[in-house]
Amino acid sequence: MDAEQASAHLERELMILTRQRELTTPQGGPDGERLERSAYVLLSRLEVQGPMSIGDFVEAFGLAASTFNRQTAALLKDGLVERTLDPHGSLARKFRITREGRRRLAADRARIVEGLTKVLEGWPPERLERFVADFQQFNEDIERLVGRPWPRPQQPADEAAPSA
Repeated sequence: MDAEQASAHLERELMILTRQRELTTPQGGPDGERLERSAYVLLSRLEVQGPMSIGDFVEAFGLAASTFNRQTAALLKDGLVERTLDPHGSLARKFRITREGRRRLAADRARIVEGLTKVLEGWPPERLERFVADFQQFNEDIERLVGRPWPRPQQPADEAAPSA
């Protein structure tokens, strides 16, 4: 199989994966407690990277500032982020995740991890390690091509992804 043949297979599998929204959309929890997909992504980025301005979001995601103005307004309204001064002295206000934002993000993440765990139950450890390493490498290669790396949390040495 060459790269083009593999890409044709991956295209279909990625399309199918995106259809599996019930797995990657948190289920359960009190009504109104589940985060919108965009909120989940932005809060995840803030959690790892720290406070970000609208300009930082534009640079990180390559989307229009108006998109982030709408999304951060909703996050502010829900108490999931707060505005803060730039610690480096810039005039731009930054958005920082609140305690409530962290709580809701952690709750949604726990539901997603629970669903994924059900899918992966029974996979041998070697296969799990290979799958995680290959999937991370796939994402990192995309990030390298588009020039927008996604920061990842530091993992303890015993949890670090194996090198491919």
